[in-house]
This record gives sequence, C-alpha cells and structure tokens, in this order.
Amino acid sequence: MRTFLIILDDLPEMLNAMRYAAIRAAKTGGAVEMLAIIANEEFQHFMGVADVMRAEAHEKIEAHFQVFKDRMEKREGISPTLAIREGDKVDAVLAHLRENPEIGILVLGAGTGKGGPGPVVSALTGRRMAELHVPVTIVPGSMTKEEIVAVT
Repeated sequence: MRTFLIILDDLPEMLNAMRYAAIRAAKTGGAVEMLAIIANEEFQHFMGVADVMRAEAHEKIEAHFQVFKDRMEKREGISPTLAIREGDKVDAVLAHLRENPEIGILVLGAGTGKGGPGPVVSALTGRRMAELHVPVTIVPGSMTKEEIVAVT
C-alpha cells in the first residue's frame, strides 16, 4: 500500500495538500500519514519547563490532528496516522522518509504569499532535492477544492 505523507501545520496551504492526499489515497487504495514537526527552539528552557512545553505541544498537535482525521474519515473514508518529530522541518521530513519506506509520495502545499512557496517546498525542490527518494507532489495554495477534485 502506498502512503502519502503530508506535513501537519497551521499554514492554510496544508489544507490543499491534505485534501489532495486524502482523495488520491481513497482512489488508489493508499493511506495518509500526517507528520507534525516541533521546532527545537520551542524548548530552550530549564528541563522541567521544557518538558511541560513539549507535552503541551504534543497535546495541541494531537487535537489539531483529530480535527483533520475526522474530516478525512467522513469525506474520503481514509483514517490517517500521525507521526510527531522534533527539530528542523526539512531535516525531520527527510529523516522520516528514510525511516519509513512505506511512504511512496510526499505531498506539500505551496504558499501563495510574497515569501514564495515556503521554506520546506523551497528546500526540497532546490538544494536538498537530491536527498529525496520519493516523488514530491506540490499542491498550489491557490487551487480551489473543485480544481483539486478535478485533478485527483
């Protein structure tokens, strides 16, 4: 079974990546995994404070994931899984892909703002692309639901 990996974050373009991955997985008998990444900078405190902050970050991610899991199950019949990593986003994505050979496609949402498509899309389609061993699908943040459905 081919697994589609998406990055779970608060960016609006993530919704397009999620929608695309869920529809493709449903149509092809695949699965969806959502990877949430917690930046290490969030925990540069005393050990006890860092542990509390880490636990709170995990709780927030799990609640966020549950909303999208429910949506995927209801709309596409897909029950995604969740993985959580800490560190640099690009490094975490690459490590996760190396350690999980069942992942067949990385689906990224591209930002539409002045800052370009986003740091992960820029890195993985630029200087760090050679480190990838799976295809990357980039879903523009400007696509409508109808356009995504039409191409899936």
